[in-house]
Amino acid sequence: MENKTWHDKHQTAFSFGDRIADTVANGMGSWAFIIWQSIIVVLWMILNVIGFVRHWDVYPFILLNLIFSTQAAYAAPIIMMSQNRQNKRDRIHAEHDYKTNIDAKKEIEALQIQLSKLETEKLDRILDILNNKLK
Repeated sequence: MENKTWHDKHQTAFSFGDRIADTVANGMGSWAFIIWQSIIVVLWMILNVIGFVRHWDVYPFILLNLIFSTQAAYAAPIIMMSQNRQNKRDRIHAEHDYKTNIDAKKEIEALQIQLSKLETEKLDRILDILNNKLK
C-alpha cells in the first residue's frame, strides 16, 4: 500500500473541469500567451489598415474589441476557479503543516520530559555515590 501525500490526494480530487481551468489559467498567465496575442493583434490591425486582405474589421476594430470582450468574459471566471482551487490547496497545506507542527511539539515535549527524568536519575545516582563515599 502506498502512502499518498496531501498534495497527491488533492490532485486526484480534480475534476475534468478543474484541470481545464488550471490549464487555461496557466496558459493565459504566461508570457508566451501575451506575446502571441500581441503579435496577432498587431497583424490584425496591419492587415485591416493596409488592406492586402479585404477589410473585415475597419478602424476602430469593433470585431477585435468584441473578441477581446468575449475572451475576458470567459477568462475571468475560469481564472477565478483556478485561484479558488489554489486557495483551497493552500488551506489544506496549512492545515497539514499545523498538524505536523502539533505532532512535532508533542514529540519534543515527550523528549524533554524523558531528558529531564534521565537528568534527575543521574543526579540522584551521583548524590548516592557521594553519600556512600562520605560515610
